[in-house]
Amino acid sequence: MDYESDPSFDRSVSFASDLQQFGNKNVEATGFNPGLIVLLVVGGLLITFLVGNYALYMYAQKTLPPRKKKPVSKKKLKREKLKQGVAVPGE
Repeated sequence: MDYESDPSFDRSVSFASDLQQFGNKNVEATGFNPGLIVLLVVGGLLITFLVGNYALYMYAQKTLPPRKKKPVSKKKLKREKLKQGVAVPGE
């Protein structure tokens, strides 16, 4: 609709009524967005989990003894020495 060509359209009345309607609106504080709260809670739990696991890993590295290596079977040892060209004792 073209308001400029409408003779019943009075720009000053319309502008004043718009200002009055804008002034009458109640502006309320709505608080946090629920999606933001969920994001902060889930993100906080994830960060806490990761930092906690890293702290436990570092503590375990410092306090636990190193793992023992699996013993090498004599058969594998003999095969490796033959590949290297070293004579196996007792043969």
